[in-house]
Amino acid sequence: MFSGFLSESQSRIDKLQIAALCGLMLLGMAFVYSATMVTEAANSAPWYNQIWVRQIFWYLVGLGAATVVCLINYHTLARWALVLYWGNVLLLALVLVFGSVRFGARRWFDLGFFSLQPSEFAKLAFILAQAHFLSRPEEEVRSPIIFWQSIGLMILPFLFIMKEPDLGSALVLIPTGLAIMFAAGTPKRYLLWLGGGVGILAALFLVDILFAPPGWWTIKLEDYQRQRLLVYFGASFAPRNASPADKIKAAEQERTKSYQVRQALISVGTGGLLGKGWHQGNQTALGFLPPGAAHNDFIFSVIAEEKGFVGSIVVLTLYGVILFTGLRIAGHARDRLGKLMAVGVVALLFSHVFINIGMNIRIVPVTGIPLPLLSYGGSSVLGSLIAMGMLQNVYIYRKAY
Repeated sequence: MFSGFLSESQSRIDKLQIAALCGLMLLGMAFVYSATMVTEAANSAPWYNQIWVRQIFWYLVGLGAATVVCLINYHTLARWALVLYWGNVLLLALVLVFGSVRFGARRWFDLGFFSLQPSEFAKLAFILAQAHFLSRPEEEVRSPIIFWQSIGLMILPFLFIMKEPDLGSALVLIPTGLAIMFAAGTPKRYLLWLGGGVGILAALFLVDILFAPPGWWTIKLEDYQRQRLLVYFGASFAPRNASPADKIKAAEQERTKSYQVRQALISVGTGGLLGKGWHQGNQTALGFLPPGAAHNDFIFSVIAEEKGFVGSIVVLTLYGVILFTGLRIAGHARDRLGKLMAVGVVALLFSHVFINIGMNIRIVPVTGIPLPLLSYGGSSVLGSLIAMGMLQNVYIYRKAY
């Protein structure tokens, strides 16, 4: 019954994916406006300095960048894969020295009119480099040396991004890299060993964070990262032998650190079936959902409150269309390189969507991952649209024209 839908279109572009992309950008513009234009200060600011206008600007710049990517055969892009990869690794190293510090993290180059976040582009460079590296014959991919070299390509940007620190952006490299390796034909036993090793390290990590006494922590984490994990698992901030005064202080700290997550859940829960109406969300208007986060990490909560369950399903459906058509593009790719590029982009987008919406409804810890094309942010929007350009590129050149 799906044969008609799955049949390869004669169009040079995947129109269904473009339609879903346009739908997400329209929603992004509308709800960034709704989340930010709730105060007198925002309404009195010059139009060109309003956040929703800047979001439109980045959409236009991103569409231009995606168009340029579409015009260049992905085989030509792949010849520059290692140059782009090492260039982005260099930027990740430089941002640790020359980057601006915000909220205790050094992730951005302050260019005055624009804050460049190199990690958003390093993810794309990694996909291109990994796909190019593993596009060799499948017999070579089964070699242990190739496996460990693939891991090395993933670990290097991972470590630099963790150093910033940006745990969320670093973590999305893992499922993205593993998806490319799986699609390339890496032996399953290697991936199972790797998955088992990661699982053991994750278990030790959680034991260390949740149960080790204060001062005994052996894993280096920023305080806010550890506190987010404690909030997620419902663990007490107070040590086991804490005094009553310390327990009261720890409980107050726990309420403070869990504030955003609780308000996001309230936003999602109070939306009901149809929501309160666009620009009518009390959580944002009254400042319960922090203004600095409502249009960024918690934009999904704004949509859920104002458009309810139906609006949330619309968002998920649009993402589902993009991911499904991305997998279809991978299936129609004319060679291994195109297939692996498409799989990498789909895995990256899925990881972002799952983690961001998951933290809005508290099924994953808060990590600061943006929701592609909906969250405000220049680097995030540019990176997402360039990724879409990469997918369309594989589709455009699926045949030898």
